[in-house]
Amino acid sequence: MKPEVRQYSTRITAPTQQVFDWHERPGALTRLMPPWEATTILSHTGGIRDGARVVLRIRPGLFPMKWSIRHQEYLHGRQFLDVQESGPFARYQHLHQFASEDNHTTILTDRLEYTLRFGRLGRLVAGGFARRKFDRAFRYRHQLTQRDLADHQLHAHKPRLTVLISGPNGLLGTQLAAFLSTGGHRVIGLTRGRSSEHMIHWNPETGEIDAARLEGIDAVVHLAGEPIAALWTGSKRMAIIASRVLGTELLATTIAQLKQKPTVMISASAVGFYGDRGAELLDESAGAGDLFLSAIAQRWEESAEPARQAGIRVVHPRIGLVLTPAGGAIAPMLLPFRLGVGGPLGNGQQFWSWITIDDTIGGIHHALMNEDIHGAMNLVAPNPATNREFSRTLASVLGRPCALAVPAFALKTALGQMGKELLLASQRVTPQVLLATGYRFRHPELAQGLEFVLGKDEE
Repeated sequence: MKPEVRQYSTRITAPTQQVFDWHERPGALTRLMPPWEATTILSHTGGIRDGARVVLRIRPGLFPMKWSIRHQEYLHGRQFLDVQESGPFARYQHLHQFASEDNHTTILTDRLEYTLRFGRLGRLVAGGFARRKFDRAFRYRHQLTQRDLADHQLHAHKPRLTVLISGPNGLLGTQLAAFLSTGGHRVIGLTRGRSSEHMIHWNPETGEIDAARLEGIDAVVHLAGEPIAALWTGSKRMAIIASRVLGTELLATTIAQLKQKPTVMISASAVGFYGDRGAELLDESAGAGDLFLSAIAQRWEESAEPARQAGIRVVHPRIGLVLTPAGGAIAPMLLPFRLGVGGPLGNGQQFWSWITIDDTIGGIHHALMNEDIHGAMNLVAPNPATNREFSRTLASVLGRPCALAVPAFALKTALGQMGKELLLASQRVTPQVLLATGYRFRHPELAQGLEFVLGKDEE
């Protein structure tokens, strides 16, 4: 049977070698995975050169399966080919091509040839679905590649960094590490697991950390912390506080005592710092609120003081509601909204200060590379929305109604203080530091951001 052919070409504003290098560096595959796909990279050895292999776990139907792909026909700066060894297709190959249009522009082309299983029946039943799935994925991949390369080009004249990331396997840490790696930076993770070439062991509860291996690190991004989206029992509250305070104190104290200190520490915080402030517009100069999350954020930021006292530039990104279907706050919202039973929480008047995951990463990268940024930095998009506006926009992007509100008392009864502070508290936050230092948001508008992360733009 004649194979199905799909081809996607995009003009990238970057030299061809730069575009090819981006694809060859660690992290490219992670960055290119659409966040709405339930796909896990099980192994990826040998880069993209001939004989290298990728094994993915995918969910093409009700049950997960492995998809094994081999790289071949590698021509440096020009192309490489992916060929299925085993997986969901009867036959599959994907040719990546890179062609110079001029010294500053590249034509990136992805050409797919595949044959579905079960012959004509497979094409009849799943042919349209497969085409739409590929169209959606490659539209996303090409936009992301263009934007990532543009961000890196802004700082291409600066030295590449060795960056230590705590929480490297978390939702944000994984994407940040991949983004930095594709930009030519070296990333090392700080992990509770075993030390290895790219990982350093630590344990904040016992005070363990391999300080000797931190010598020569250029920058630290501290993201690790106990998840807060759970019932706040007494033990959970203690774990939330301890994970942030002990971890930050240990890391800040350790790097402050190094002979070769990093120049910057990006130590995460959250917009919960501001408490419940109604419609008040909050920039970085606004004071702290009086909620449990406010107290945590204050102590979290204060715990980095040893690094600051040692002359290290310290930045506290106060992170808002991060938009990605891969996890975080909006992932559990998607099912009810897709079923048409989603709606505002409480009266819906509370402000949600949101930001896409790519602007979260972009903002951290901006702070790493910009020596003028110190102290608090609101990591939110410039257009916060009320929960009612957020709910209506999400429903519209998904093509569903927004009719059913969840009463505030029901949230408080089911989720307790956590529901009150995370879902019903209002923080109308503005990213004044990012705007003043020239950061260019990829997704300043809510509908635009949701469409991109959900793969709904231009459908």
